[in-house]
Amino acid sequence: MNVFRIALANVRFPETPAESLTLAEQAIAQAASERADLICFPECFVPGYRGIGKRVPPPDVAFLERAWSTVAEAAAKAKVAVILGTERVVEGAVVPTALVVTRYGTITGFQDKVQLDPSEDNIYSPGSVRQVFETDGLKFGVVICHEGWRYPETVRWAVQRGAHIVFHPHFHEAEPDSYRPSSFADPANSFHEKAALCRAAENNCYFATVNYASPGSPTTSAVVKPDGTLLSYQPYGKDGLLIADIDVAAATRLLATRYKPV
Repeated sequence: MNVFRIALANVRFPETPAESLTLAEQAIAQAASERADLICFPECFVPGYRGIGKRVPPPDVAFLERAWSTVAEAAAKAKVAVILGTERVVEGAVVPTALVVTRYGTITGFQDKVQLDPSEDNIYSPGSVRQVFETDGLKFGVVICHEGWRYPETVRWAVQRGAHIVFHPHFHEAEPDSYRPSSFADPANSFHEKAALCRAAENNCYFATVNYASPGSPTTSAVVKPDGTLLSYQPYGKDGLLIADIDVAAATRLLATRYKPV
């Protein structure tokens, strides 16, 4: 069995961009102490997701570049690969993205968010390119929030190109007087966690979804096995790392590779 250990950073929303970087460094170091091979952060964790009610300063290219370098250094020191939810400025537009760094501190690229939620139209701009990454024999894709839940083809694209696992950084906080879940994919929960189960089962891949920790969180961080059953999940609203060991060989990708567009 080829076991690969992942960590999902189910951590609180940072109060400032500077704090987001500090929290990221701390989580990377903790992942190393847990013997994780890779850690994934929520959507736009550095500098913080620009959602309604969130006071995130205007985009700062210099800060972002320094932050990425700092995270790369932390990855090399910890010997842990990193998928960092962040943002980048492209031709004046702010694009939600995920920075991918090897355990040696090498930046291998970005996966931009290609499908935006309608609520983001006045905040972010979409990217246009997808890619598959690899670290120590594990091939993976990244789909960000809305696009992973509502667009199955985003996950299938990566799996058809060899991904054993697709990471799903997202941002999802409770609305006033909303239902507060206590167990993953309970029938009373919203559709989002059922979608996570489907993305794994319909492609025979692992699916790892990672959210911020917040009171009453409607979704939480979790890892789903290639047969669509739950491997593990983080208690709702609990700050910390979710650690999971995945068997790379179990990700057969059978259904994804058999898919033929109608």
